[in-house]
Amino acid sequence: MTAKRLWGLIAAAGSGQRLRAETPKQYHQLAGRPVLAWSLDALCQVPDIAGVMIVRAADDALFDRASLRRDDRVRDCAGGAERQDSIRAGLAALRDWGAAETDGVLVHDAARPAVSAADIARLIEAVADDPDGGLLAAPVRDTLKRADAAGRVAETPSREGLWQAMTPQLFPLGRLHSALARDTRVTDESQAMEGLGARPRLVAGDPGNIKYTYPEDIDWLSSAIERNRRGDRR
Repeated sequence: MTAKRLWGLIAAAGSGQRLRAETPKQYHQLAGRPVLAWSLDALCQVPDIAGVMIVRAADDALFDRASLRRDDRVRDCAGGAERQDSIRAGLAALRDWGAAETDGVLVHDAARPAVSAADIARLIEAVADDPDGGLLAAPVRDTLKRADAAGRVAETPSREGLWQAMTPQLFPLGRLHSALARDTRVTDESQAMEGLGARPRLVAGDPGNIKYTYPEDIDWLSSAIERNRRGDRR
């Protein structure tokens, strides 16, 4: 996709129910700024990125207060009830902005603020013009257990060949939109592409690119962001 334009799309319409907080987690303070601001910075720093679309909740009353439109390459639009609805809305907004069907779109979670510039660059280089796209991911390191309804171990599945999916994920705009138009619920964009028969490329990323899910993640993410600022390897 290096010969075509590259766009960013940030999924920021979630409510963060697992944190059980009144404020959506993308607006929680992290190292002095909203979580979403760090995730936005990560995409805005991609060389030659044409623009970044933030997909927010339709009733989001906090977006304007966060002052996230300081860069002319940043716009926002309202999302939908499910993740795939929000991403489809974001892709449509990118089309209206001037994005072409063959342009690449980096889809990133607002709640992954510690992704490094090096990992994003590695993803872009590895995916290149691959029509099936690709995603940052990390091989599963630990033994896995599947629980039963009583919270006891039901089995120990093999971890061989298993990867933990992360974001950004990079796909051609038109093909991703077609994948998400299918009548099915997906947990990430790669799964949607797989439904079309695509085999997205797995690009090894730093396992520290965690999703902000629990209150105790804040300390880890703050440290990771500071390491990114210094350019240190984890």
